[in-house]
Formats: sequence, structure tokens, C-alpha cells
Amino acid sequence: MKFAIALFSPPHAPSSRRALLFAQALLAGGHEIVRLFFYQEGVHSASANVVTPQDEQDLPREWASFVSDNQLDGVVCIAAALRRGVLNAEEAQRYSRPAVNLGAGWELSGLGQLHDAVQAADRLICFGGP
Repeated sequence: MKFAIALFSPPHAPSSRRALLFAQALLAGGHEIVRLFFYQEGVHSASANVVTPQDEQDLPREWASFVSDNQLDGVVCIAAALRRGVLNAEEAQRYSRPAVNLGAGWELSGLGQLHDAVQAADRLICFGGP
């Protein structure tokens, strides 16, 4: 079965951990992840500058490894990312900001990517949100 996963919560929220565990279980069960889409506070999980306390699970690093190790399509909503200061090189230059903090393996793109993923997937599973 093909799944699209949308994450709306920040890295320290329990739903972010549940989303990662669910995604890992999907692949272990032989399912396919069409796309991971990080939106609202979920964009912080794609930031390379999140520093997690030593006694806590480093979810941004684990998400980055999961995306890289499994060659997944990890998309971060560009509008939500810009609003929260998560920038790639192109956006940092466009807005004259001195730092790039979008982690390797992530792509900034619009909500159309979520729409496309929903069309290609059998199921959309969302974690977090208001």
C-alpha cells in the first residue's frame, strides 16, 4: 500500500515521534511512502540547527537519517518554513539572510506537493496539528 505522511507538530512533540515510528513500521511492513510532507510547526524537524538536549531523542537527526537511508521524498512547506526561519541557500539569498539551516535531503516546496502525494497514495496519514 502507498502512503503519504504529513507532519504538523514540532520535533519535541509526542506526535513527531509517533510519526517517525509509524513511517519506519510502514517500510518494515513492505509498504511504500510516496512522500513525507512537513507543514506548520513540523518544518522545524527539517532544520539542521535544532539542538536537542542530551537526555532526549534527537528527532530532527533521526528524520534526516530516515529520509536519507530510505531515499524518501522529504518535502517541507516553503511558506511555513520561511515564516519560521527555515531556509535553503536559494531562499536565504532571495531574502538577504545570512544563514542556511534546511537540513540535507529536504526540499522546500509548496502545498501542491502534498496534493500530488495524496493523489498518488492510497492513504494520507497526518500527525499533529491544531
